Amino acid sequence: AIQLVESGGGSVEAGGSLRLSCVASWHTYSHYCMAWFRQVPGQKREGVVVFDDYGYNHTADFVKDRFTVSQDNNRKKLTLQMNKLKPEDTAMYYCAAEVWECSVVRSTGFGHWGQGTQVSVSS
Repeated sequence: AIQLVESGGGSVEAGGSLRLSCVASWHTYSHYCMAWFRQVPGQKREGVVVFDDYGYNHTADFVKDRFTVSQDNNRKKLTLQMNKLKPEDTAMYYCAAEVWECSVVRSTGFGHWGQGTQVSVSS
């Protein structure tokens, strides 16, 4: 089974930075799609960044030029560097992964999720 564990959330003031990590306990599959999502209570979960090893990479407009995703070489750790944080970035952030390319995940959805890590940004 694939397990995802997020860490790094916390509380910061507007303009500050946080770094979220997602550690994946999975073998190296042929292909993958990984993502960060966020959700505010009572609102729909929204994608922050989604990418795969086919070259697909989509970053939401509301975080472009502020958030950066990186991955270690063995695909075990996913990092989301969040800079210039705004109060509207306050949410629970989730890591998600799947073992096929994102074009397939678009139809199937992600089957593997972390437990989430809370990010709170004060004005």
